[in-house]
Amino acid sequence: MVTRMGLYGVMGAPIRDAQRVLVAGTSGSGKSTLCRRLHERLELPYVELDSLYHGPHWSELPTFESDVERLITADRWVLEWQYDRVRERLLERCDLLIWLDYPAHVVMWRVVVRTIRRELSQEMLWNGNTEPPLWTVMTNPEHIIRWAWRTHRGYPRRIRRILEERPRLRLVWLRSPRECDALLDRLR
Repeated sequence: MVTRMGLYGVMGAPIRDAQRVLVAGTSGSGKSTLCRRLHERLELPYVELDSLYHGPHWSELPTFESDVERLITADRWVLEWQYDRVRERLLERCDLLIWLDYPAHVVMWRVVVRTIRRELSQEMLWNGNTEPPLWTVMTNPEHIIRWAWRTHRGYPRRIRRILEERPRLRLVWLRSPRECDALLDRLR
């Protein structure tokens, strides 16, 4: 069942009864922010997957997959749909997928502003890490800004594949931050 906000209106019921929710979207789309807000409104347990993945000095934590496995065996949760190594397992357990399908200019604005804010403030992220210097966007092909740009176009194909493989999976398709806010307003 696909619920597209602009076409069908905000559907609160499919979200209210969901117990295992995944939030999909490219970097900068607001996955973690939406997860936190759903955690607050629906009282679903939430752990940011980045905190399980990134160790000191941006190393990958060896416990990442086992930590994710432990989380998704629980009856209730909300998580970001990211990290290819665990995406399929996350999908197997979820009962609702929310797709943040925002235009590229919205996502890029958000990821650039967030990156600059984090770098300037030296905001502590996960396990002692801070945002790399902005100039590394020119030298590091995996820089978050380049990553967001490169991966943005691939999501529609991924979502289509998921719906073909899992026709019973409930999907809420949000095309703008305004649609996301409307959905959250309905959950108050």
